[in-house]
Amino acid sequence: MAEKDEQQAKPHRLFDLRYLIGALFTVYGVILVIVGALDGSAALSKAQGIRINLWLGISMLVLAGLFLLWAWLRPLSADSND
Repeated sequence: MAEKDEQQAKPHRLFDLRYLIGALFTVYGVILVIVGALDGSAALSKAQGIRINLWLGISMLVLAGLFLLWAWLRPLSADSND
């Protein structure tokens, strides 16, 4: 019986938006970390010496980790109305 419930819950996990949001924040975070690490002196002078792309990229990766951890620790369950 538990095996049947687990099989019914699998399609619902595919459409969990927390995984999608976590994946998008991961992709954008990695891009910003790379751009922030490679910023030249012109970009640094525009941002008054702060590597804003790097810091925002790191914060996006942290947020992505929180979303993915939340989805992993509290998975969606299928409502059974049978």
